[in-house]
Amino acid sequence: MKTICMMRDLYKALAEFEAQFEKEYDLSLNEAMILCALQEAKEEMTSTALSARTGMATSHTSKVIRAVEEKELIKRALGKTDKRQMYFSLTPKGKERLKELNLEKVEVPERLKVVISE
Repeated sequence: MKTICMMRDLYKALAEFEAQFEKEYDLSLNEAMILCALQEAKEEMTSTALSARTGMATSHTSKVIRAVEEKELIKRALGKTDKRQMYFSLTPKGKERLKELNLEKVEVPERLKVVISE
């Protein structure tokens, strides 16, 4: 039972952090994870690769990609060898937005500090 209670506390802390993060940056954590995944990859990625990289379900990844595209932070392009495949990459606006993400503006709940401390 202790583990379940700890997980509940972590979930609540993460929800609190996400609400503050979204208010400060006008991005959900999932949207930010898509941007980070593209930045780390340093190349275009398919939605399947983004799904694997972020741990999101493929159907959810598609929704998040659409939201980030609407904010003009990523762009899509047809595959060079397989025209059926879509590839995603950061736009200049997306790269700039990533530079603006400064987690010190959002208070990290104590419960999460233990998990994310470097």
